[in-house]
Amino acid sequence: MKKQKSLKKNFVYHTLLKMSSVIFPLITFPYVSRILRPAGMGRVSFAVSLISYFTMLSQLGMPTYGIRTCSKVRNNRLELTRTAHELLGINLIMCVVSYMLLALALLLLPDLWQDRTLYVIISSTIFLTSIGMEWLYKALEQYRYIALRSLVFKLIAMIALFLLVHDGDDYVLYGAISIFASSASNIVNFINARRLIDFRPVGHYDMKRHLKPVAVFFAMACATTIYTHMDTIMLGFMLTKSDVGIYNTAVRIKTLLLSLVTSLGAVLLPRSSYYIEKKMWKKFRVASKKALDFVFIVSSAFMLYFMLYARFGIMLFSGGYFESSVLPMRIIMPTLLFIGVTNITGIQIMVPMGREKSVLLSEVVGLVINLVINSLLIPRMASTGAAIGTVVAEAAVLAVQYFALRGEIGRAFHAVSYKRILLGLAVGTVSSFWVAFLGLSNFMTLALTTILFFGSYGLILYVTGEWLVRSLSAQLIKRLRKRGILRQKEPEQP
Repeated sequence: MKKQKSLKKNFVYHTLLKMSSVIFPLITFPYVSRILRPAGMGRVSFAVSLISYFTMLSQLGMPTYGIRTCSKVRNNRLELTRTAHELLGINLIMCVVSYMLLALALLLLPDLWQDRTLYVIISSTIFLTSIGMEWLYKALEQYRYIALRSLVFKLIAMIALFLLVHDGDDYVLYGAISIFASSASNIVNFINARRLIDFRPVGHYDMKRHLKPVAVFFAMACATTIYTHMDTIMLGFMLTKSDVGIYNTAVRIKTLLLSLVTSLGAVLLPRSSYYIEKKMWKKFRVASKKALDFVFIVSSAFMLYFMLYARFGIMLFSGGYFESSVLPMRIIMPTLLFIGVTNITGIQIMVPMGREKSVLLSEVVGLVINLVINSLLIPRMASTGAAIGTVVAEAAVLAVQYFALRGEIGRAFHAVSYKRILLGLAVGTVSSFWVAFLGLSNFMTLALTTILFFGSYGLILYVTGEWLVRSLSAQLIKRLRKRGILRQKEPEQP
């Protein structure tokens, strides 16, 4: 049996991967948003949201199903190879179907045809994602490889962006560079996969065995993707691309933060599936409890901080053209907590337990609620209405999943350090809020409030005995002492 990789190292590498997805936009977005302005940013955001539907179809629920299925046979190279070949074959067939439907959409919809070059370039993500087999690497917990590969491509893309994007008409170039940053590394994935599986045919293929479970995962992906991008699509069709740009500035910041909040859940999915396959229930419950506590601690702090200082963040990272994004950003921030928790309850707990239908039900509820609220509020409130629809929909998804799991995870929710978190948030707010009235620059305001808010928050959690903060602090001190940065504690004399 292959030795299991360290869960802590997996988390570090996956966090590094997510951090690269955060740092790249943080460096580039202030520049690009001022060059392309709301209209150009809106065009690219609308195209990405639309193409995501076709990418979803080509993937057929594989990002989650593939991880769970391959993780169960990861110690048997022959069976792993056979499974990967079958899943890749399904992906490639659906890739062709997706491109056929996209071509039909471009021909039938004049608005899309006018920007056909942009859509064709963005659509390359359909093929690249299909051959990337990211699910295979995650099932085998190859997070070091994934993180380092991603960093290289994002660095190249960042350099290209500053060299090539100079005016508002360069939005197509910006779209191409964005796709290169996020998807081009899948070519390397495909080539490198020969280290993990055999490329030669192994025979005895049975794609049919995947169709029924994949159908459920595909339905889950449909519901998630549709209501995740529905607000952008409805804004683009009902109003203007500038409205899309205004709204997506708020969404982009939320997405960057959310990638950090959900990083632990993504790392735990293959490990949770393995625990359940081996009937290691105690380890499964402990991992779920820690993950839920982590999400509450991190997402609550991000949520409140960016609600309080939304205006300074928007002004710094996007400029005055996007001032209308401030209110939608404040409204949408609670989704950090809602999605963070459902990422644990749904992806880490329900999916490994084989309860995908409950996850699907929750997402369908969210989809319907989002559609109704968007239809009512977007024509009157534009991006603010879209933000309200998203928050209510995500709250509904959480409510349905909690109700479905209340027996299994009631103890996990009770174990969350609510009082410590609330106390830390209160102290963080009081210690930092006065900085907003000093009239400092946006950068200085954010820098000082970040230090004061998160410093106070972390200190309160540490003093009150929060296990996560105490554990991280102990590990940090241990590493510093090991490297000689801190002196070893002298033993007491008898």
